Amino acid sequence: MKKSLLSIVFILAVLVGSAQETQQDTTKLWTKKGNLSLLFNQSAYNRQWLGGGTSNIAGNFGVNYDFNYKKDAVVWDNKFILAYGLSKIKGDNKTAKTDDRLELNSIWGKKAKGDWYYSVFFNFKTQMDVGYDKNDLNISHFFSPAYFQLGPGMLWKKSNNLSVNFSPATSKLILVHNHFTDFGPSFGVLQGDNSRFEFGASISAYYKLSVMANVSIENRLNLYSNYLDDPQNVDIDYQMNVVMKINKYLSANVALQTIYDDNSVQAVQVKEVFGIGVNYGF
Repeated sequence: MKKSLLSIVFILAVLVGSAQETQQDTTKLWTKKGNLSLLFNQSAYNRQWLGGGTSNIAGNFGVNYDFNYKKDAVVWDNKFILAYGLSKIKGDNKTAKTDDRLELNSIWGKKAKGDWYYSVFFNFKTQMDVGYDKNDLNISHFFSPAYFQLGPGMLWKKSNNLSVNFSPATSKLILVHNHFTDFGPSFGVLQGDNSRFEFGASISAYYKLSVMANVSIENRLNLYSNYLDDPQNVDIDYQMNVVMKINKYLSANVALQTIYDDNSVQAVQVKEVFGIGVNYGF
């Protein structure tokens, strides 16, 4: 837990330093912007409350940072996402992890014609802290699992708020610590191994829109099919982030993520986080 908090502090310092460098950038080749959010949720009941319920408190910290490059016919778009959350229920000595995500997306493109670019994309995602199942068994930790995707393709980019990347030759690597595969497969990695290589096709889409004043919705979708094993089973990762600004610093945020990956679990995984808190743009 302490290592995770230190990681967040370190990453935050790097991002703030990068934001300060942006002010000194006179070449105008880079466009950098980000958002820090700290959300709180709290429920409290006294002993006379007859409706039932347990007092609890929760907090979520998030970073969403874009740093994009453009010069002549070349574009290079990068997005860094960090999210971490904890909750504490009254009477329980343990804290529970409610969110934990570390992700980097990068797409390099060279203009082909119109809104089309020849492209190469890279994706990395993992988590920072130890994860437990309902039986308090350790099922994940930092860099285990860790996912990497890399591949050439074609990028259709209408604007910074709307783009789709097609990669028909994508390499995917899954890493886990070997103690997770001692007694069976884990996250698609076979028993006794600590990595799994896949080769397939990927589609990544991004769409951000403002539905009304001070309300924005950011959508990200990634589809992947493994040519080497059951290509009909398409991995799906959809993320939506809604920001409803109250004023310059306060907002309500809704984060939704839906995952289907039959290597991990043959069911749809859904996560939703809602809260009111502090937002800071840089």
